[in-house]
Amino acid sequence: MRILGIDPGLRTTGFGVVDAEGAALRYVASGTISTQHLDVGALPLRLKVLFDGIAEVIARYAPDCACVEIVFVNVNPQSTLLLGQARGACIASLVYKELPVAEYTALQMKQAVVGYGRADKMQVQSMVQRLLALPGLPGPDAADALGLAITHAHAGSAMARLAKASGLGGKIGGNYKAGRSR
Repeated sequence: MRILGIDPGLRTTGFGVVDAEGAALRYVASGTISTQHLDVGALPLRLKVLFDGIAEVIARYAPDCACVEIVFVNVNPQSTLLLGQARGACIASLVYKELPVAEYTALQMKQAVVGYGRADKMQVQSMVQRLLALPGLPGPDAADALGLAITHAHAGSAMARLAKASGLGGKIGGNYKAGRSR
């Protein structure tokens, strides 16, 4: 199973791709999608860059599923709203490409990868490097994304079985209903 992990951010979004075969993990790719070259006030354009960037990663690496970090509430509500919009653009791109999407908190990822939910960025980078036998430390955003993919590789199958057993794994569809027009 090829897993795409996404660490959403409005300025920098990390991505990481791993192959999971049983308990064995193999690094495929990682990197970032940046909107730092765009004006801070150009929110719609920045969201489009994220959407298109995720679509490009999907086209290049053909993952079977994806996982995205759940946004935590910041001290600054405006920052939380902006981060939520970046996360929404990433998820929209994933579901547009018809990938199943799982979600994990940073605490869950750190617990799964490092064994301590309050681990710092350097600890996550170091454990991701060790678990995937990387020659060097991945960048912090890519490491978080790889950590999410690792978390899903270990926890995803159990969570999928739970969702199916509880009836949460059904197909969801919406129907377009035409409104009034002139």
